[in-house]
Parts: sequence; C-alpha cells; structure tokens
Amino acid sequence: MTVLADRICKLVAAALLLNIATAAWADVVRKDVPPADTDGGIVVNSGPHIVFSAEKGGQAPLLVFLPGTGGETTRTVVGEQAFIDTALAQGYRFIILSYIDTPAISQVCTRPVLTSKPDCAEQLRRKRAFGENTTTLIQDQPKDAIVYRLTALLRYLSKTDPQGHWEQYLNQQAINWSKIVLAGQSQGGGMAAYIAKRVAVRGVIDFSGGWDLRANQRIAAWYSSPGATPPDRLFGTYHVQERFADLIRLSYNAMRIPPDHQFALDKPIRRPNANNPGHGEGASNPVYQELWREMLGRLGRGE
Repeated sequence: MTVLADRICKLVAAALLLNIATAAWADVVRKDVPPADTDGGIVVNSGPHIVFSAEKGGQAPLLVFLPGTGGETTRTVVGEQAFIDTALAQGYRFIILSYIDTPAISQVCTRPVLTSKPDCAEQLRRKRAFGENTTTLIQDQPKDAIVYRLTALLRYLSKTDPQGHWEQYLNQQAINWSKIVLAGQSQGGGMAAYIAKRVAVRGVIDFSGGWDLRANQRIAAWYSSPGATPPDRLFGTYHVQERFADLIRLSYNAMRIPPDHQFALDKPIRRPNANNPGHGEGASNPVYQELWREMLGRLGRGE
C-alpha cells in the first residue's frame, strides 16, 4: 500500500469513527455522580462515577467499566472515549465506576509477602470487590467495595431518574447481574474477571487484566477456580508487546476463556510506555473498534 493510500484509509476510518461517535452521543446524557451522594457512609473521595445513558432510557444492557490503577474516571472518559462511543452506538448504557484502585495488587502482593500469604492477590481482590475483611494489607472499608458502590449508584439512579428505568438493573435492591457486562483495564480488568467468578454476570471484557502471582511465580490459583459465569461469556485482550503478555495469556487459559475469545493485539502502539509498552492499547486505540463491536455485539445479544 502506498503512503497516500494508507493516509486515505486512515482518514476514511477516522471519518467513520466520528460519524459513529456523533450518532452515539446524539441522545446521550452524561451524569457525574459523587459516590458520597449515593450513600453518606462512603467517605473516601475517589472521584465521581460517570454515567452515560440515552435520555429516554428504555431497555438496554449496562456496561460497567472499572479503570486500572490510578485511573481517574474523568481521565478515563478521554482515554477510552472511542470505546465508550462504540458501546453507546451498540445500544449500551455505560458507567465508569469510581472505586479505590490504589495501591495495585502487585505493589502489595510482593514476593516476600507471597511467601507467607500465597493467596494474597485473591484476598485483596475479594476485599476490594466485595468488601469482605479478608486481609489487613489494604485499608479499604466495606462501603468502598466495588459491588457496594455499584449497588448504591444503581439505587440512587433508580430514585433520582425514574424515567430512566434503572430499576431493571436491580433485583430486590441487589444488583441484577444478568443485565450487566463488566469491563476493565489492567487492575480493573482483573476485578471484572474476579467478580465474574463469584456472580453470574452477562459478560466480561478483560483488557490486560491478569497477572496475579503465587510465591512460586506461577499465576494465582483463583484464575483456575470454578466460576459462576460461564467461560464463553468472557473475552480477554492484551498487546503482544506488553511486559506481562505471557502471564496474561496463561491467566486467560486458566479461566478457560475460549481461544477465539482471546485476542493478542499487535497493531502499532500509539503512545509507547518504556515500563510496559502496549499496556492500555486494547481499551483505548480506535484501531480495535471492529473487535470492540464484535465483543460488545455478542454479549449484548446474549450469545
């Protein structure tokens, strides 16, 4: 392909993306909701939840996105805007959930810690996701847990926006997981996968989320444990140049994600990171839009 032809292809792709984004946002309302507004007992300020929904509400699958370590929700809107646009165009509602995402699992579950606490990573994820007091290595409170915060947000939305019919994502005031797709980047992807082990969600899109380890430098045992969500409802991506690409692939295999649901990305990296090149490309680079459509479409249809 000539340089001119390549530039034309890129311009056409950009124009198509802009058209889709414009259509996706045409009837969309954005709400920034501080977690404390949903429950006065939530006191840690981790930034607002960000909610995107068609103004008229109606029946639509809900995608809940969990940022990675240090991933502020307001920055996620910018970094993952193309993915958000694609999900909206596919008919999803979209929530970027604010939760405590520091420190990272690997920053706590170091080799010395793993020697005495081989299940460190699973214990941290259990506490951070479900609020159970499984470890003292992080100070997250029960009301800071991902599931608690999401439940409080959905109750708040159902009360403050009755025309939005947010109650469809609740079942007796608990989360109706069958209508929720979880997605996340890095730590957030691992959290999505871990939650899906405990509860049967509609689906998971894990962007480079798995390299929790045991003391022997093998992947953590929780990846291969039985899960409530069938493996064919799980998708996973990673870039081949990522520092932990091999471990991520092993974690996906341990979760029994079907081979055709695993995607080793290899397009040129837009913003090379010397510490971990390619990490973050899967959820942010518009070149993967067709892949996003495929994953979102299959989960949206319940395939």
